[in-house]
Parts: sequence; C-alpha cells; structure tokens
Amino acid sequence: MNIKELIENSHITKENIQYEVPMKNYTSFKIGGPAECLIKINSEEELKEILNIAKINKIPLTVIGNGSNLLVKDNGIKGIVLKIEIKKLEIKEENSKVSVIVGSGAKLGELAQKVGKLGITGMEFASGIPGTIGGAIKMNAGAHGSEMKDIITTVTYIDVDGQIHKIEKQDAKFEYRNSIFSKEKYIILEAELQLEKGNITEIQDKMKEYLEYRKSKQPVEYPSAGSTFKRGTDFVTAKLIDDCGLKGKKIGGAQISQKHAGFIINSGNAKAEDVLKLIEYTKEQVYNKFKKNIETEIEIIGE
Repeated sequence: MNIKELIENSHITKENIQYEVPMKNYTSFKIGGPAECLIKINSEEELKEILNIAKINKIPLTVIGNGSNLLVKDNGIKGIVLKIEIKKLEIKEENSKVSVIVGSGAKLGELAQKVGKLGITGMEFASGIPGTIGGAIKMNAGAHGSEMKDIITTVTYIDVDGQIHKIEKQDAKFEYRNSIFSKEKYIILEAELQLEKGNITEIQDKMKEYLEYRKSKQPVEYPSAGSTFKRGTDFVTAKLIDDCGLKGKKIGGAQISQKHAGFIINSGNAKAEDVLKLIEYTKEQVYNKFKKNIETEIEIIGE
C-alpha cells in the first residue's frame, strides 16, 4: 500500500491529514516545497500508531513544531511529516515554587504570557520566542541571558519504537542551541518546568521590555526562521557579517536583514535555494575576511 492508503486505514482524525501540502504554509520563513503527507498529532495514541505504521513500512518520518526555526528545501519532504500539537497544561503551586507540566505542542511565547499573567516568574525571557515547547527544548532556545535548560526539570519523550521515557534535565545534555534531542530520533511529548511566584507588575514590565527590544532589534516584520547563524565562541557572528558590509545583500528573494545582520529574511517569494546560496556566500565572506567559520542555527530539512 502507498502512504495515503496506509494513513486512510488508520485511526488518525481525517481532518488532521493533508497530502502534498506546501511546507511554506507551516514555516515562519514562508518557504518550502510540498510534504508528501502531513499529519497534525494531538495525542500520544495517534503518535504511537503513526510510529508503528512508519516502522513496519519503512516510511521516512520528519517531526516539526511551529516551524519557526526551519528551512524546508524546494523539493519538499518525502514520507510523513508529523506536526506535534500536544498541548497539555498543568500548573501546580507549592509555597513560592510553581511546577508547570506542558505538552510539547504548546507555543512557548504564549505559555510565557499566560504564566506571567498568573504572577509566575521565570519565563519572561521566552515571551517573544515563537516556537513550541518541543522545538525550544530540542535546540535549548534562549534569550536575554536565559535558556530552556534553566527552567526544565524533566522531559518526557517517545522513541521510534513507541517506548515512552522520562529523563532528568542533566540527561538531556543541554548545550548552546543543542541537546540530546538534536542528535537522537526522539519525539518530545511534554516537559516539567520549575518556576516561582513573582510580582505580576514586574513580570509584565520585563516581558514588555523584552518584546520591545525584539521589535526594535530584529526584523520581525519579515518572514524568517529567527537567527540564521549561531554566535561564535569568541566572536559575535552578526558583527562579523556586518563588518563584511553584507547587510542588505540579496540573492533572489533572500536577504540579509538591514536591521540585524544575523538574520536572513524572506523579502518576497524567496526560495530555499536562494537562502542556501546566501548562507554559503555569507560564510565564505566572513571566512575570507576574518578566518572564522560561522555555523547555521536554523534546521535545514527536505530535498
């Protein structure tokens, strides 16, 4: 049987299944060729069923969250794309400590805003980050001097065999924009965050400050996948790109932002090929001038 026949005979909610859907509809870059099959996953049971179908039939699986750190190539993605939308939320308070158990499909920024309104502090740094909890954990997302590893206590995930595991923070091997989930084929289901009770006014003021900073310093008015390049160990990547005179540089519809040189934006109808060429051009220019190798922060998938 082909993928469509296999999926149509499953117990997956039919309205959550799409075929040959453009991935530009599911990425903040607004770029990407078609996914052979895209399924929105709302429960562990559905996820286990798809994992089993994929394993038995040797179907390639790709997992995405909100698509905010993603560049999908122009020929799209073969096999099944799983868009994780598990949005469980439990908040438990004990004295000044607050435990938040949250599904991996919940949006990070929205959760930060929600707990902030309840007077819970610790997530202010995440209020402007557009990804999901799962995506943020996978890449140890951060801003304003804080990262996901600072608030995570446990992560629950499922492996390709459908086995569920729960690990402590130290076992997730969090590093700068990296974790065990970047390296292994594990799908995050939920996480427990350790936060604290705080002053609502102070929390709201800090989030407002961070959001205004983001709007003033980052090209939020254009489609992008966030910061394109990682910072260096001994240099600021965006400064090196700027010092190469590359702000505004365009290849096709892809452009290095005039506002922040660390961002490549979709200035209009950009193709993945445009972005990839601009990434390579930028790397070459920085190396030629400063002898520094810069690395991409965005995830690049597809064909």
